[in-house]
Amino acid sequence: MWQIEKTVRQNGYAQIAGIDEAGRGPLAGPVVSAAVILPHDFKCPGITDSKKLSEKKRHLFFPRIMQEAVAVGVGISDHKEIDAANILAAALLSMKRAVKNLDIAPDFLLVDGKFTLSMDISQLAVIKGDAKSISIAAASIVAKVTRDRIMTTLHQAYPVYHFIQHKGYPTVLHKKAILDHGPCPVHRRTFKGVIRP
Repeated sequence: MWQIEKTVRQNGYAQIAGIDEAGRGPLAGPVVSAAVILPHDFKCPGITDSKKLSEKKRHLFFPRIMQEAVAVGVGISDHKEIDAANILAAALLSMKRAVKNLDIAPDFLLVDGKFTLSMDISQLAVIKGDAKSISIAAASIVAKVTRDRIMTTLHQAYPVYHFIQHKGYPTVLHKKAILDHGPCPVHRRTFKGVIRP
């Protein structure tokens, strides 16, 4: 999980930020990204793609990443921005915001997926990066836990949609709630499953 970082560091870069997002697939709520710069000696066996970890393990790793990281930045793009542009553009925007919210300026970005960011920083897009890079994996955990907390808060405002259970993803329970009650203010109106047929 450190190989990509080691290679980048050998090329003279010091502050390497891993970047990932959570929430491209849901029908409601924001897309949330995180940028994480880890110290060279960070050790946390078991860290991998947040989707492969149980909620319990994500909540175990999250405070350790937050405490031991050199810097962590979070960026959010809400449902209105998602509808106004599209989910990919909104996700990339949230990633840029995460980088800008780092307390320490990175000199290299490892971006999960196949797209780089329109920023004047050296970077590399890494497909399935959350399973290949410790920095991206850490960012995926921060993004996922942060987004889950947002959706838990939204559940309190809109309890009939059961956001606390599915976090906005298109489950049977969620789709039935939309049919029964119509979309709420935080639903993504341009998404199939929210639009009335």
